[in-house]
Amino acid sequence: LAVGWGGRMDAAWATSPGGCELVQSIMDCTGRWLSSIPGNLRGDTEELFLDDNTIQVLGNASLLLYPQLWHLSLTRNRLELIEPGAFLSSQGLEVLSLTDNLLFTNYSLTATALSALPALRILDLAGNQLREDMVSVLVSNLSSLESLSVARNIIMRLDSSTFTNLTQLLELNLEKNYIFEIDNAFEGLQRLQRLNIAYNYLPCLVGFGLTQLRVLNVSNNVIEWFLTLQSDDLFELEVLDLSHNRLLFFPVLPQQSKLRSLLLQDNRMSFYQRLPNGTSLANVTVQFLIIDGNSTNITTVRLWDELCHSNLSSLRLLDMSQNQVWGLPDDFLAQMPSLTHLKLNQNCLEAFHLLEEDSLAMLSELDLSQNQLVELGVKVGAGDILPSLQLFNLSTNRLQALPPGIFTHTRKITTLDLSRNRVDLCPQPGEAQSLPCVDIRGVETLTHLSLAGCGLQGLSSRPFQGTSLRHLDLSDNRQVLSGDPAWLQDLALKLQVLSLRNTSLSSTAVDFSALSSLVRLDLSGNSLSAFPASLGALRLRTLDLRDNCLPALPPDLAQVPLGRSLRELYLSRNPYNCCTLGWWDALQLAEGLRVPDGREVTCRHGSRALSPGALPEPVLQSCRWQTADLALLYLVLALPTCLTLLVAFVVAFLMLKEKLLKMVKTRCGVSSPY
Repeated sequence: LAVGWGGRMDAAWATSPGGCELVQSIMDCTGRWLSSIPGNLRGDTEELFLDDNTIQVLGNASLLLYPQLWHLSLTRNRLELIEPGAFLSSQGLEVLSLTDNLLFTNYSLTATALSALPALRILDLAGNQLREDMVSVLVSNLSSLESLSVARNIIMRLDSSTFTNLTQLLELNLEKNYIFEIDNAFEGLQRLQRLNIAYNYLPCLVGFGLTQLRVLNVSNNVIEWFLTLQSDDLFELEVLDLSHNRLLFFPVLPQQSKLRSLLLQDNRMSFYQRLPNGTSLANVTVQFLIIDGNSTNITTVRLWDELCHSNLSSLRLLDMSQNQVWGLPDDFLAQMPSLTHLKLNQNCLEAFHLLEEDSLAMLSELDLSQNQLVELGVKVGAGDILPSLQLFNLSTNRLQALPPGIFTHTRKITTLDLSRNRVDLCPQPGEAQSLPCVDIRGVETLTHLSLAGCGLQGLSSRPFQGTSLRHLDLSDNRQVLSGDPAWLQDLALKLQVLSLRNTSLSSTAVDFSALSSLVRLDLSGNSLSAFPASLGALRLRTLDLRDNCLPALPPDLAQVPLGRSLRELYLSRNPYNCCTLGWWDALQLAEGLRVPDGREVTCRHGSRALSPGALPEPVLQSCRWQTADLALLYLVLALPTCLTLLVAFVVAFLMLKEKLLKMVKTRCGVSSPY
């Protein structure tokens, strides 16, 4: 139960003498290591928050100084006892939170204290290790309560004595207990509208008859059966959550109700009107033996009749995902003319047929993903089929094509997910219309399309012509870029998000310069050995270059239009050269640019993988030699050799000077003139 702060919050916070925070008449003493309620707070305090302290006892005189208090929170203390006279001066208290304390120790005395609160509307007793008998005592005299939470306690069984006298109760939270049996516990709660029994151990709900209830949450139990009491009364039920149970059959619902949301996710449910081998079980009956005290009653139910007689005309959301449904009964969807969201993903469907009588005129979302669909049948006649459909998820099936004309009447479809199917787009290369394919040409409303992992062999003949695609996912198609890239022409002006992850992209395979509206591009998992130059003029906000073969990025990347517009850049798992990291230093200085995987980025120096932000000095020195000017390098290398030769020549000349002169004279033989 969420309890909000009341009052206005437009005044500035101030510090009270007790170290608490004060705003207007609200006092916040959270986390102050207080062992008792301070006595020096303002006398006009209306809301007092003492959460996360060490208070063990709320004494008779604790609240005497605060007669105007209407909201008190003592969450996460060590509260063991509330003395009987503690609230005598707080007759106006309306909201009391005692979550996560130790009230089981002196619950009877605490119950006496609570009985002195005639105006109490909201009470939270969650996390106090309370048994059902303790709860019964604590709330026995709280007839004014409208909202009660006893979640996260050790309640195991509920009966008619547990919640007596709570005639005004609107909301009851019993989640995360150990409840395995309920025996007429709620029949006296005539105004109860919201009931939460999630995360317990209920094995079944038979004879459900709370006609006034609007929201029932019994998710995360072990329920195998849900049977509504046979009655012509109108049930106010709007939301029924039976998800994460062990339901074997579709629940038997009220014949007359206002049900809008039915959540059946993650059960063991299937339909047995017709078995996979064609055997019909339309007349199957199930007998329930109901033992109530000394009386025994046998109820015979024809499941399919009950299903048909349930009024589902107001149902808008039906979630049957993660079940064992392999087929739907006849006219099942025809009972739901108001349905807007249908989730059948993660089932065993091999075929799904939409008939004109199942027009589902209001359906906006249909999820058939993660089934075994081989066939999607649509009987297109004079009437519209799925005229309001906006999101169609068919991912992870075994489809090879969609029925021709399926998008003829879906005038509002915006999102289509065909990923992980073996489909091709029409027309095919070569034999244009002879092979099964999916034709989306001319679907003007289509803005999001996923074709990831479809085994596409190349796109040609402009398969996206006439669409308004803004998001396109072609990832995990190794040969998708092998054809003519002319398909980009029809996407150039509107495409904003493009994923080419794991498509064997090389650096020059695609010219991105025409995609002027692109803001997010995923090129990860490819074979890029150089940064595509055509990206420089784009104004992307997100670019993913992970898992490629890039040795470096352009050193002026931060100065080009791309660098100035980028906000997120993913770079990890590339073999960057540690000696050419000028681009990395420039990116660190780029304003507004973030590298979310920056800690995973490494560079290579020899056989070592190093962090570019913390290169060792020997590596830096080695890189300086590698990046020095070659002429200077040759000069430095040649200079010692030249000096050595010069010195050797001078020494040799000086040693042999006289001998050389005599030898020259002897050879010439010319006498000197006097």
